[in-house]
Amino acid sequence: MSALEQPILVSHKLCPFVQRSVITLLHKKIDFTIEYISLERKPDWFVEISPLGKVPLLRIKDTVLFESAVINEYLDETHGEPMLPKDPLEKAEHRSWIEFSSSINNIQFQLTQARREETFSKIEEDLNKKLAHLEKRIGDKGFFNGKEFSLVDSSFAPFLMRSKILAENTGVDTVSDYKKLQKWRENLLSLPEVKKSVVKDFEDLYMESIYERGGYLADQ
Repeated sequence: MSALEQPILVSHKLCPFVQRSVITLLHKKIDFTIEYISLERKPDWFVEISPLGKVPLLRIKDTVLFESAVINEYLDETHGEPMLPKDPLEKAEHRSWIEFSSSINNIQFQLTQARREETFSKIEEDLNKKLAHLEKRIGDKGFFNGKEFSLVDSSFAPFLMRSKILAENTGVDTVSDYKKLQKWRENLLSLPEVKKSVVKDFEDLYMESIYERGGYLADQ
């Protein structure tokens, strides 16, 4: 595949949804180009091709794909060994948990934006309820479903990476009560495709974004 034929992933450095697609691209060993934009100052060309005004976008020649779950399924169907089960029912279940991961990412973002302790505690309680469901479902062998890396793993890795960073910088660890989630996090964060899925100064950028908001977490 020549450089001109490489897919272009339009990205923002802190977006967990972009990271899901980067992880999948790296896991599949697909050559790609990444182009970072500012979501505060979106380029005109981006506004023209992004129906939702969000990242990621995957540009393949004249076609633009959006929504990370859709992008990841396209990559899965066109490159290498499948990361989704073949059985229709099991595949649907995995897709359900991928959708669930989106809500987890959004709640984590809300948590970092909460300004008062009361608000923070309510959001944290909601997150804990959802993580309890996840703890019951995931396997105990380091991945979501046994020993094989799946699209569900790539979908939750951004949340788990951020939870680790928050734990180390604020002392607030949202998965500390869940043994299987802790094992899952440790395993996923050790993988090359996860380690390389963010920019080198990601932790600093992520914590800076939290401190700039001046919310409850920034004071911990």
